[in-house]
Amino acid sequence: MTEIIRLTNVGKKYADFQVLQGINLSIAKGEKIVICGPSGSGKSTLIRCINHLSPHDEGSIRINDVELDGNVKNVGAIRREVGMVFQNFNLFPHLSVLENCLLAPMKVRGKSRADAEATARRLLARVRIADQANKMPSQLSGGQQQRVAIARALCMEPEIMLFDEPTSALDPEMVGEVLDVMVELASEGMTMLCVTHEMGFARKVADRVIFMDAGQVVEVSKPDQFFDAPQTERARNFLSQLMH
Repeated sequence: MTEIIRLTNVGKKYADFQVLQGINLSIAKGEKIVICGPSGSGKSTLIRCINHLSPHDEGSIRINDVELDGNVKNVGAIRREVGMVFQNFNLFPHLSVLENCLLAPMKVRGKSRADAEATARRLLARVRIADQANKMPSQLSGGQQQRVAIARALCMEPEIMLFDEPTSALDPEMVGEVLDVMVELASEGMTMLCVTHEMGFARKVADRVIFMDAGQVVEVSKPDQFFDAPQTERARNFLSQLMH
């Protein structure tokens, strides 16, 4: 398997608070990783470091063997290959669904409008929202907005997709429609890192589950092992709280 992401002794501080400490991970191309753990364990910060939204303070992050070191050229090159879907959609409210999807491919990838639009319409159809292309984000449900956010990220044709709790802001009945799209993506071989509390999704899709607590990676295991026989007390406590 080709390594696509390597984190070596990665640390991150906010003022005096150590958010991440001594993170070592290697992720292969095409791997589906679910990151879980209690609130405040550093999960979201970890994936934000991978596309430099939160620059790390210690250690090194390499993506496709490019060092993410604050060099503007390197950061730009990596961001072109790493798509990100946030908890709160982050769509541009003043742009239509279609225009949201066209902006980055035209500005960053230099695509013509015709090419960008063909890709956008294909991807909006893929997330089952083609008929909403001319609507504004405020006219859509939360689940629809999140599917637009996924399509928008895919329009950049990234090698890696990062999901930061993509269903946590949704009403329960909308969660399924977003997870269905993510399951489909996973089945097509996209490299994915997903922070989520959706344990059914983790069991179904993940190649490995990373369990974090207090800014550290506590456990890395296959889903069946993690859910059926967690190796650490902290993981057992976390899972028992989820089941109640």
